[in-house]
Amino acid sequence: MKAILQRVLSASVTVDQELVSSIGKGILVLAAVAPGDTEKEADALAAKVLKLRLWDDDTGGRWKRNVQDINGEVLCVSQFTLLASTKKGSKPDFHGAMGGDEAKSLYQYFYRRVQEGYAADKVKDGVFQAMMQVALVNDGPVTLEVSASPPKEQDQKKPKTTEPPK
Repeated sequence: MKAILQRVLSASVTVDQELVSSIGKGILVLAAVAPGDTEKEADALAAKVLKLRLWDDDTGGRWKRNVQDINGEVLCVSQFTLLASTKKGSKPDFHGAMGGDEAKSLYQYFYRRVQEGYAADKVKDGVFQAMMQVALVNDGPVTLEVSASPPKEQDQKKPKTTEPPK
């Protein structure tokens, strides 16, 4: 899974000219699901969203507080286009994104895990596979790319060994 996190003063999602969700100070999460992603990656990404320290503390200490520490909000928006490939030609290729019902199920799992890790009323959502207009007032700007990747096949087959202490 891959996500873009933006620290915001406010953010909202509109579909068909109807406001779907809005938040005040917090994090806008644009999240994409890749083929091979599992609940393990969704869990890791959800934890990272909630634990990343993006705000200063009250004494001026830089990067000391996370969204929970500031009592902020989280707006999650599905964004398969994050996984587009632009290596060939000028048309994006979206084969790097998981499709359909499987992607929707895993994205919704990710969203629930963010809610469960924080407070359901502080975590909002867009509409999966809808044409959404996302508006935001960036705070900083602070924009980060984060990911949680499934283990590579080599890593899965490699036995873990520990050497005895010397």
